[in-house]
Order: sequence, then C-alpha cells, then structure tokens
Amino acid sequence: MPDVAILGSGAVGALVGAALTRAGTDTIVITREPTVELLRRTGVLVESPLLGDGHVPLRAEARLGEPAGALLVAVKAPHLVAALERIEGEPDVVVPLLNGVDHMAVLRARFGERVVAGTARVQAHRESPTHVIHRAPFLTIAIAQPGTPALTRALAAAGIEVLDGGAERDVLWAKLSRLAGLALATAAADAPLGAVRPEAEAVAREVAAVADAEGAAIDAEQIVEELRGLPDGASSSLRADLAAGRPDHELDAIGGAVLHHAERHRLPAPRTGALVSRVARRAAAG
Repeated sequence: MPDVAILGSGAVGALVGAALTRAGTDTIVITREPTVELLRRTGVLVESPLLGDGHVPLRAEARLGEPAGALLVAVKAPHLVAALERIEGEPDVVVPLLNGVDHMAVLRARFGERVVAGTARVQAHRESPTHVIHRAPFLTIAIAQPGTPALTRALAAAGIEVLDGGAERDVLWAKLSRLAGLALATAAADAPLGAVRPEAEAVAREVAAVADAEGAAIDAEQIVEELRGLPDGASSSLRADLAAGRPDHELDAIGGAVLHHAERHRLPAPRTGALVSRVARRAAAG
C-alpha cells in the first residue's frame, strides 16, 4: 500500500510527487495512460529554487487499484469526475488541492467524511508531461481541521510547508479570495496584474463579502494589500490556459463559484460578473 497516491500529474501533482519521492515516501502518481508511459520511461525533470533541479523517477499508474494512506487530488476541476474513475482502491484520507469550493461536494459523495479540505500555494507550470518548472521558492499546502498527521509529516519531510488552516470554510475561501481577482482580471484583459490592479482589487472585495456570508474569517483589506504587494508582472494559470486555447480552464471553478454563492446569499458581485462574462467570451472565441 503506498503511503501517498496523487491523482493528477500536472504541475502541482508532479512537483509534490517528486518532492515526496525524493524524501523516501512511497508515492504513486495516477494519471492518463500516455503520461504513465512517459513517466515510467524518463521520470520527471524538476527545476525548483526550493527543491533543487534534476530528474526524479516517479512511480506512475493509470489506476489506483489498492488502498493508500492518503490521496492528494491535484487535477483541474473540469477533470475531477472523470479522474475519480481511476481510483478503485480506498484511501484512508483524501485531500483535494483544487481551486474553488464546489469540488468538496463531489469528493464527499465518493469518499464521505474521509475528505479533508486543502489548498496549495505555488507558482509552477508544466513545460511538458515530464518537465515541471517551479518558479518561486515556496510550496505551501494548507490543510483544514481535523488535519492529516501522517500526510503532514511526509509533506514536511519533503520540504513542503504545511499550514494548519483551521476551519474548512476558512481554508477554501482564503484561497479563492486571493485567487479570483488575480485570475479573472488578468484573463479578461489578457494582461499582467500591473495593467488590471483596480479590477483585481474590486473582485477581491466582492469575494471577501461572499466568504463572510459563508462564515469564513476573511479580511478583505488584507487580501487587497497582498494583491498590491504582488509584482506588476504577476499573472494566472487561467490567463495562460485561455491564451493557449485550452478548453479545460477553471473559469467555472473560480468565477462561477463566486457568482453562485453570491446569488445564494443575494449579494451583489457586479465586477466579478462582468469579468466572468468577458473571460467566457474570450474562451468561446478560442
């Protein structure tokens, strides 16, 4: 039985898998068949200012056919339902690292109360299925209560910072509050943050209001100050996905989730709605 299984071999899944493997944790990456063959043949090349550079051999399979100590879910939200069909063995605990908040219901329908909310803070991209570039010297995973002691120890031993994120709603909405403004504003304009800061800040305040209605302890002004502290060249994976014409972008998981919960609480979110519409038009235009 592997200590950790990782569903998804994108930038986050491959980077965390490589870090755990290097640290000696029995880790298996579950991904699509063509990528399995590539990873078995060459492993993954990691370039990281935190974890170092080099090839790491990854154990890869198309399905998890045995139990696992922990399952980290690191696929994009649009792929979640299909990807879960690859999980046949039962993990002891499941920690999703997806963007958004609505994936929790999907995972609980499959795994019940074994699901513990998590988020990842990292700047990385997948140059190819076997090459991950980690751009900034941090990799932080926040895990909600009641926590995952064995997984936390394994992640920490691999050089990954693990935060006790507190309540589930705080963990999920803290990430979405920080992400939504940056992602929607840069993707709508196809421009870096320096060109769209006012829009990003306006969205951050709207998302913080929704988070407050959800019972999350989010400080809107702190989020705005964090946005102001980001460099002008900061961007988002949503912008990159649209620029590359990828259909599996996360507009629904990010902007759609905010609007859905805002409507449920009868809260206005005009700037968020306007940017979601602009991004949707860009996506439809290819």
